[in-house]
Amino acid sequence: MDIKNNKGITLVALVTTVVILLIIAGISVYSGMGIIRYAKIEELRTNMLLIKAKGKEYLEVANFRLGPNQENESQIDRIREEIYLEQGLKKVVNEITLPSAIPTANLYLVTNETLEEWGLSAISKAEGEEYLISFDERNLELEVYSSVGYDNKYSLTEIEQIELWN
Repeated sequence: MDIKNNKGITLVALVTTVVILLIIAGISVYSGMGIIRYAKIEELRTNMLLIKAKGKEYLEVANFRLGPNQENESQIDRIREEIYLEQGLKKVVNEITLPSAIPTANLYLVTNETLEEWGLSAISKAEGEEYLISFDERNLELEVYSSVGYDNKYSLTEIEQIELWN
C-alpha cells in the first residue's frame, strides 16, 4: 500500500457535506415552526370550542326563559343577570383592556373560577389572556373571543378560518 495515494477528504467534499447538512437543518427548523404554529392554533381553537359549548347551554336556558317575546330590553337584561352572572360570568365594563376588534356589547368575561365551576380547569391561558363570550339571545348565537388571539384574529369564527399549513 502506497501512502502517497491516501489523500483523505478533499475540501470540496467537506464543503458539500456541510452545505447539505445546513439545508437539512433549515428544512427541519421550518417544519418545526409549522408544527408549533399548528399546535398553538389548535390549542386556542379547542379552548374556545369548549367554552362555546358550555356557553351554549346558558344561551338556551336564557332563550327558554325569555320565551317568544324578546322585545323588552329590561327583561332580557334581567334574564342575562340571572343566568350568566349566576354561572360566574362577569359583565365586561371597562376593567380590562381589549383589542378594538372585539365588540363590547353583551360581553361577559370567563374567569378562572368560572372555568373551574364548568369543569374546564384544564384550559390554559397565555400571559394576560382572557376568554370572553358575547351573547345574542334573539338569534340564539354566541361568539367566543380571546383577548390575545392569534395573528390579529380574536373570535372563534376567525380562528377557525385560519389555514393551518400555510
